[in-house]
Amino acid sequence: MILGAGLTGITLARLLHEKGDEVTVLEREKEYGGLCRSMTEKGFTFDIGGSHIIFSRDEQVLTFMRDALGNNSRQNKRNTKIFYKGLFVKYPFENGLYELPKDDLYFCINEFIKTLIAVEKGELPQPSNFREWINYTFGKGIADLYMIPYNEKIWKYPTELMSMHWVDGRIPRPPIEEVIKSAVGIDTEGYTHQSVFSYPLRGGIEAMVREIAKPIEENIQTGIHVSSVRNEDGKFIINDGIREITAGRLVSTIPVQELLLCLDSVPKPVRKACSELKYNSIACIFLGIKGKVPDISWMYIPEKELGLFNRISLPSNYSPSVAPPGNSSILVEITYREGDEASAMPDRDIIDHVVRALEKMKIIKKRDDVVYSSLMRQKYAYVIYDLDYLRNIATIKKYCAGRGIGLVGRFAEFEYLNMDGCIRNAMNFAWNL
Repeated sequence: MILGAGLTGITLARLLHEKGDEVTVLEREKEYGGLCRSMTEKGFTFDIGGSHIIFSRDEQVLTFMRDALGNNSRQNKRNTKIFYKGLFVKYPFENGLYELPKDDLYFCINEFIKTLIAVEKGELPQPSNFREWINYTFGKGIADLYMIPYNEKIWKYPTELMSMHWVDGRIPRPPIEEVIKSAVGIDTEGYTHQSVFSYPLRGGIEAMVREIAKPIEENIQTGIHVSSVRNEDGKFIINDGIREITAGRLVSTIPVQELLLCLDSVPKPVRKACSELKYNSIACIFLGIKGKVPDISWMYIPEKELGLFNRISLPSNYSPSVAPPGNSSILVEITYREGDEASAMPDRDIIDHVVRALEKMKIIKKRDDVVYSSLMRQKYAYVIYDLDYLRNIATIKKYCAGRGIGLVGRFAEFEYLNMDGCIRNAMNFAWNL
C-alpha cells in the first residue's frame, strides 16, 4: 500500500508493479499527480505546483523521464535571468557579472578573490550555517548583492539560522576561471546540467506523470482521505472513515505531518520533532497574456521592494501549445508561511500586486494585455533546513522505521527533492525493498 499519488508515489507504484508486486495507491485529492499536476483553462495550461522542467545529472532518471514522454516532448535551451536593479542579468549570477554596474562588478570580483585567498591560506574558519557557507563560497559581494537576498526571500528564513548540509550538489561551487571570465566579459555557462531542458509539448508537466502512471492507473484510488493507520498482527489497517483497507506493507509519500496525524500512540518527542519541522507554502499566480512575452525561460527576483514573488516562469516559451495562438503565459511564484503578508492577502490582491510589478519590470506592456488570471495555493512546497532539522527528521524517520512504515519523497522524507530526486529515491526504495 502506498499513501499519496504524487510523482513519487506513482513512480514507486510502477516500479513495484514491474517487479511483480501487487500495489494499491491511495490519494486524497480527486486527481493524482500532487505538485506535478497541471490545469487547463481558457486554452492556457499551467503547472499548479510551480514551474517544472525536465533535467538531471542522473542519466538513468533523465532517460526514465524522457522515455515516459516519448514524442510528446520539446527540448529547450535555457535563457534564464536575474532581475537586478532593472537589469536582466544572466543566470547564474556569477556567470553574469559583466552585466552589473561597474561598482557592483568590482565589489563582487574583489570580494570573491579576497575570500578565495583567505580560504587558501586557512584564514577563514569552516562555515557552520548557510549564510557563512554563502560568504565562504562566493565572497561578500555575490553574497550581499544576490545570494543572501534571494535565499532569504524564497525561504522566508534567516540564512544564518539555516543548515548548510543540503547545498552540496544543489548549489555548485563556481569554477574560479569562469568567475574571472565573467568579470571581464567572456561568456560562460553555469549549471550546465540544466542548460538544455525538456518539457511536455502538450499537457503540462502532468503529461509526464500520466504516462508514468499508465501501467498502474487502475491501482490508484483517488478521493481517499486516510484518517487512521494501525498495525495489527503484522498487517496495516488503513481507515478513511468509511471503510478499512488491509495491506501487508505500507509506504508513505505524503507529508510526515499528515502521516503522524493518522498514527495512534505517537510518542511526545516524535510529535514535538514533527511540530518543529519548518516548511513554506506557495502561491502560484497564472497569467494569460495577449501577444508575446520576453524570450526568457524563467527569472529570479531577489529585490524585496519589487514584489513578494521570487520567481517568474514563462511556460509558453517551454512549449507554444500551453497557450492559445497569439497568446503567451506567465507563472509567478510566491513562497509564504502562515501569518505572513502573502498568507493573509486575498487572491485578487496578490494578482493585482503581481500584474503591477510585471508592468514596472516591462515583462508585460500594459494591464489590458492580461486576458486570463487565477491563483492556486499549495500548503506543502519547500522544506526549510533550520539548524535543528537533522535532529528532528532523524527522530521521525527512526520512529516510522520502527513501525515498519517506509518514507519516500519530498515531504515524506522531508528533503528538498526536485522531480529527478523524487524518482531516484523511488527507484532506490523499490530496488532495496
